[in-house]
Amino acid sequence: MSSRWCTPRGPPSPKSLLFTLVTILSVFFIHQTEGYTTLSDKSITHLVSSSSYSSSSEDTKTSNHDPDFDPHTGALLSPILIPRVPGTPGSEKVQRHFIDFFSSELPNWTLEWQNSTSKTPATGDTDVTFSNLIFRRDPPWLSRGTSTTNQKYDADGEEDKEGKKFVKRLTLAAHYDSLYRPEGFIGAIDSAAPCAILMAVARNVDRALSQRWEGIMKKREEDVDGLEDDADGDDEEEEGGVQIMFLDGEEAWVSWTDMDSLYGSRALVAEWEGRKFTGDAVGKRSAGPKTELDAISLFVLLDLLGAPDPKINSFFKNTHWAYQHLAAAEAKLRKLDLLESTPQQPFLPEGKKAPQRFTGGYVLDDHVPFLQRGVPVLHVIPLPFPDVWHTMDDDGDHLDVPTVGDWAKIVSLFVAEWMDVEGFVPGKEEGAKNGGWREKEEL
Repeated sequence: MSSRWCTPRGPPSPKSLLFTLVTILSVFFIHQTEGYTTLSDKSITHLVSSSSYSSSSEDTKTSNHDPDFDPHTGALLSPILIPRVPGTPGSEKVQRHFIDFFSSELPNWTLEWQNSTSKTPATGDTDVTFSNLIFRRDPPWLSRGTSTTNQKYDADGEEDKEGKKFVKRLTLAAHYDSLYRPEGFIGAIDSAAPCAILMAVARNVDRALSQRWEGIMKKREEDVDGLEDDADGDDEEEEGGVQIMFLDGEEAWVSWTDMDSLYGSRALVAEWEGRKFTGDAVGKRSAGPKTELDAISLFVLLDLLGAPDPKINSFFKNTHWAYQHLAAAEAKLRKLDLLESTPQQPFLPEGKKAPQRFTGGYVLDDHVPFLQRGVPVLHVIPLPFPDVWHTMDDDGDHLDVPTVGDWAKIVSLFVAEWMDVEGFVPGKEEGAKNGGWREKEEL
């Protein structure tokens, strides 16, 4: 584990102090302007009870646990529990699993591919392909030529059309690749289960987002005749989106170094850092994002989840408020008896962490390239690492299924409250509304 821990050394440089100040101020601004509305008990119950069991086998419905997370038959999890080394057929199968899920169950989400190649210490002169999949749900009034998903760029990375509006997005991420060695390594906590959790989160919040945004659009249509000079409306001006990243190439091929790790996230950040936009930003109180990275309101990274009794630390002082919201989500769900696990302590026990206890240390993971560019980060990873980490025991049979299901509920509630969907969470009897699902590129 020592190779994955970063501790600041020596006095901070003026540049690092400036970076810290800018980051803290930017996150303070985000905290003050993002809509974060707590859900009622009724809405919470509907939200975490909305998982569709229809795609799972009848035999699993007798279980006390969410059948989608059954390691052998679960519709979300079991297809990911195979070796997923970048550039291999196993990796491609899991990519297709993500695509099939969103296209069939969540057709309003768009997909962007971000591909790169790199040599590795294990493959010599052979280039390995790394593929990141980014699924987005933006407000529908941005769906036709105004969301960054559909933007075009010139040779220098400049966006080639004027007048676009951009949307801030809550960003959830997990890596889907598995270790190159030992051969046959599965990586259930690392990170098949986090990927399945994010799929469940997307499904749990999707209908509420649809109903919220349909309400905003309906209000706009009703008001447009009398308010032609402000047709967009304040609600639209401040509305954000959500995106889910499945990142490739997190694992080292030989041993963890700056260059033998984080292949996918490093390539993604390098590309997005060069995407410079020229249009106005959504949000009257902001100068607006200048790059794709600036559009990330918060980067939430899930890793090593699925073992019992996890302890998640709050690593970053400037996003401790977000950690507190996540901890509050867990507490509310436990109070309502909606979680199945029985841990010795809360998953997120540091809600009251004192400011002086933040030392600046953190675990090296896919958030690092984003963190280095000033993106606010919430890292959801247990310390100490689970005992099965990087062993052949990290497989489906060693997962704690109640814990996996509980993480899906906790993160779903966090996202739903961030996206301000109180009053729009449908009951299970209400069917989802389908729309057009678009894939930016073909496999």
